[in-house]
Amino acid sequence: MRLNIRHTTTYHFDHPVPYGLQQLRLIPKSRAGQQVVSWEMTIEGGRAETEFNDHHQNRVSLISFDPNATSIVVHCAGEVETADEGGVIGKHGGFAPLWLFLRSTDLTRAGPHVRRLTKGLKDDFDEDIPRLHALSARVLDAVPYEIGPTHAATSAEEAIEHGGGVCQDHAHIFIAAARALGYPARYVSGYLMMEDRVHQDASHAWAEVHVAGLGWVGFDISNGISPDPRYVRVATGLDYAEAAPISGLRYGNGGEAMMVDIQVQQ
Repeated sequence: MRLNIRHTTTYHFDHPVPYGLQQLRLIPKSRAGQQVVSWEMTIEGGRAETEFNDHHQNRVSLISFDPNATSIVVHCAGEVETADEGGVIGKHGGFAPLWLFLRSTDLTRAGPHVRRLTKGLKDDFDEDIPRLHALSARVLDAVPYEIGPTHAATSAEEAIEHGGGVCQDHAHIFIAAARALGYPARYVSGYLMMEDRVHQDASHAWAEVHVAGLGWVGFDISNGISPDPRYVRVATGLDYAEAAPISGLRYGNGGEAMMVDIQVQQ
């Protein structure tokens, strides 16, 4: 399947910003199940300073703001050819060792709520994939999809307490639980072609678990499936903070407003 993707992020600032920097993880790479045909990124209100691959082999662009900018706009557009690999990415590679993905973070620490979701899974299932799909279903049952009660800094434990969350929360809870069961796990940010709409106001997130004999396998907890050709992987990390599409800093105390428009279509 060939997917056409357009992604625009706009920031408006209450007061001119004398200095600002942003890290962008918005460039997909050709990997198992996807081949980047074309990709272009343009910036209004700032300029690209450098690009590099981080320790997860994400392509990172560092951009600076124009002096006293009142807005900054990042446009991405391109085409990606995808294939159906049944959610299997394959063997581990890159700079980060596999054991690193067993490490908890502030967003993925397994407390009593997370550990309750893992109860009995080791005894009830003899095989990894059915066990992990069952875990995915438990996460979605405990935290139905709901916009509003959580935010970017909400941890896995907090999302379960809220009793509702979005794809980011589902991924964090699943990752925390998978690690508690002894599986290396990581967060994935990317794009999903929706069946009922072209325009979206946020990118998508899911998780991957390293399974012996298969390598990395994806699980989209919010939709209860493994990724198929409608998905495009962009960045991975231990949690959202390491795979966030945009993060950064700026001088000044004024507020800001952010708007996102994403279009994904065949």
